[in-house]
Amino acid sequence: MAHKKIKVGIVGGTGYTGVELLRLLARHAEVELTAITSRGDAGSAVAEMFPSLRGYVDLVFSDPATVDLSACDVVFFATPHGVAMSQAQALLAANVKVIDLAADFRLQDTAVFEKWYKIPHSCPDILRKAAYGIPELNREQIQSAQVIGNPGCYPTTVLLGLAPLLEQGLVDFSAPIIADSKSGVSGAGRKAEVATLFAEASDSMKAYGVAGHRHHPEILAQLKQLAGQEMQFIFMPHLIPMIRGMLSTIYVKLSSQAKHVDLQGLYEQRYQHELFVDVMPAGSQPETRSVRGSNQIRIALHQQAASGYLTLLVVQDNLVKGAAGQAIQNMNIMFGLPETMGLEIVPLLP
Repeated sequence: MAHKKIKVGIVGGTGYTGVELLRLLARHAEVELTAITSRGDAGSAVAEMFPSLRGYVDLVFSDPATVDLSACDVVFFATPHGVAMSQAQALLAANVKVIDLAADFRLQDTAVFEKWYKIPHSCPDILRKAAYGIPELNREQIQSAQVIGNPGCYPTTVLLGLAPLLEQGLVDFSAPIIADSKSGVSGAGRKAEVATLFAEASDSMKAYGVAGHRHHPEILAQLKQLAGQEMQFIFMPHLIPMIRGMLSTIYVKLSSQAKHVDLQGLYEQRYQHELFVDVMPAGSQPETRSVRGSNQIRIALHQQAASGYLTLLVVQDNLVKGAAGQAIQNMNIMFGLPETMGLEIVPLLP
């Protein structure tokens, strides 16, 4: 009898995270790509739109209105916010697992979700059972979950950067934690928008979401969960003129007991079995290009002894560990596969 592979559907296959899912899943040994939807491109071949996938993906885009996703084992939603929750109920009833790369299942507080995303949450009962998909923090919940809220790209860098300190109670919460983050333009999505045109974004840099960014409440909710207490958190995202990559510089005031802790050793120990988290030698300066195209996240610690602060530098590829790669890492856990399967990619250089 033929070996049964995981039947995968992708809703919203024409954006950057959609094509990134295809790139990674096309070579995944345990996956059979079954359906990929696009409202505007139904009927046309995936490899016509994305010639990089010629010879790897022979699917044709399906119309989301007519496609039957109930034959899939798992469906990834690489769609705008609101789409996954409109279809989750029917898919779960057909015993299909759901991994949403948008925000529908990230924020447990529906009032906060509705405030930031300006749409009502249509399935709070499913939300309550959804796992927040950072494997290095929530592996057990992910293992048994039917629905995953795949994290935002910025939150992944900030949460993995701070987790060891928060878990050990080494933060002084009298001062706010500050995350100064920068992302390439692919984070804005694959759409025609003046601000992300080459002539607009190239050779320039700017902050955005200054009055408030949607990832702020997501990060804060998870930080509070890790720390088990309230805190102040300042988050400032910036757009930088490159396609892929993300760098978060995080400033955190250390508690008095942190003086007696080998922080470099703490981080190395916390992540020693995490194949996608690389704790670099103390004082390193990780570059975004060192993770390009891979599911790797790299963290470096810089202690500011005089001020009592620790500066963390965290880099990742926003489309891989920040989106599609992490989603596949979650899928592997849900189906009891080796976590690295399909993700053993050496970063591209130059």
